[in-house]
Amino acid sequence: MAEVKLAIVISDYYEDISSGLLGGAKEYCKTNNLSYDVFKVPGALEIGSAIKIISNKVSEDEYSGYLALGCVIRGETSHFEIVINGSSRALTKLSLDSDIIIGNGILTVENEKQAIVRSDKGKDNKGYHAAYACHSLIKLKEDF
Repeated sequence: MAEVKLAIVISDYYEDISSGLLGGAKEYCKTNNLSYDVFKVPGALEIGSAIKIISNKVSEDEYSGYLALGCVIRGETSHFEIVINGSSRALTKLSLDSDIIIGNGILTVENEKQAIVRSDKGKDNKGYHAAYACHSLIKLKEDF
């Protein structure tokens, strides 16, 4: 198996939540001897664009996969729906159209309490789970 290196693209809009997600992703990488680079963007909608920019500017084998980390918390307006649908659609389209692997760890939650539970250290950390999902797809791709 070739060295696996991930590009982690993280929205720091909710910095405490994002930091927890990043901690989980780093823990997975450390446990599985994966290297990574971290790129920060302001919000969840910018993650897909950042992944496209990075993947277009680096050599094809620079990154084995990409992690999208961030958090969207429901507010009082329909902006929540726009952000979650737009970011999810962008990641799916980018992955399928560009043949790149993306682990989606963007939380979509009703409130801050739910975000904290999903970004805390431990088995429920969704940054850890996104890194695991990404790594699993990388291994699947290498098997073919």
